[in-house]
Amino acid sequence: MSSAPPRRHRRSRAVLLATLTAALTGALLTGPGSAIPSADAAPAAFTHPGVTVSQGQLDFARAKVDAGAQPWKGAFDQMMASRYADLNRAPKPRAVVECGSYSNPDYGCTDEREDAIAAYTNALAWYFTRDERYARKSIELMDAWSAVLRDHTNSNAPLQTGWAGSSWPKAAEIIKYTYGGAWANSGRFATMLRDVYLPEIINGSNSNGNWELTMTEAAVGISVFLEDRASYDKAVARFRTRTAAYVYLNSDGELPKTVPSQHLDTRDKIVKYWQGQSTFVTGLTQETCRDFTHTGYGISSISHIAETSRIQGQDLYGTDVGERLRHALGFQAKYQQGAAVPSWLCGGKADLGLGPVTEVGYNALHNRLGFAMTNTQALTERTRPSGTNNLFVAWETLTHGDNPA
Repeated sequence: MSSAPPRRHRRSRAVLLATLTAALTGALLTGPGSAIPSADAAPAAFTHPGVTVSQGQLDFARAKVDAGAQPWKGAFDQMMASRYADLNRAPKPRAVVECGSYSNPDYGCTDEREDAIAAYTNALAWYFTRDERYARKSIELMDAWSAVLRDHTNSNAPLQTGWAGSSWPKAAEIIKYTYGGAWANSGRFATMLRDVYLPEIINGSNSNGNWELTMTEAAVGISVFLEDRASYDKAVARFRTRTAAYVYLNSDGELPKTVPSQHLDTRDKIVKYWQGQSTFVTGLTQETCRDFTHTGYGISSISHIAETSRIQGQDLYGTDVGERLRHALGFQAKYQQGAAVPSWLCGGKADLGLGPVTEVGYNALHNRLGFAMTNTQALTERTRPSGTNNLFVAWETLTHGDNPA
């Protein structure tokens, strides 16, 4: 699908000054060995729907779909043709979801993630069509799980909780705040998020960065739905620290920043943690030399949290978060688009497969802030409409593609 006609962007001196000031502030806050102070980030009043996508964004995209405009109409048709929008879908809840490494064993892991994506898909379908059957299907899926789920177990429990927990609040926000019909068990669903999901993810992880970023994305989204200001502040503070430790900027110095609790206090430890990569350049991520798929998970969660934060009144795109996201997207997109991998990078070979993760960050940084993002733009437009990774990313050409709201 072709994108909207390109627009010229001119950034005012005020915007440039604000961005520079924010970036310098971010650099000061993320000095070597230091954690981001847990300054208040939560708004005085939360905006709803406000997890990754706002009502203004939904309204813009809905109008484009109704007008048959591309790429939104193609993205909508893709979503509606997917198995996630099937009104005959039967939820498959269970009391204990057990997920080992790489979801082996998979006792409810795939079912939970996909039912959560389906709940979000049906919530979007409701908003775009105003067909109440989709709202009721979304509610049916959320109610089925909130009636029985009690725990996540085995080694992948934190990641699984983060993946599913990223999709549930996106669905719940749309249904609770835009659907006029009854959702009698919304309180029970909130209790599930508060008691089953949040304790598993709120304290983060010392594993690979994509784990903690996905867990933090879920914690931020759940905190918005629960209107839990303390958890929101804690999650955003952790996000600032982890993002600084996930994407390298030359301004960081000789070595990447680290998460203090991981005790990566020597060069050898840092290089090992960065998949054996010993040359650090702007835009490289902690998992680039692992593979682009896991890197895509991390980049996606960074963009989702930044977008939610923007909707809630704190625009992190103008801080080092946005700078790191912009360069991470551009660096990975360059090689995903086919550029030769130099010998100093990952031993001269990259394991590609970035996934449908560029729309949110590209829209925010290119369309809103006016940054030239040639590689990211080329990849984004080539892969439209972006679908779902069947884990926690879904339909972002539809919701965020060239969306000014």
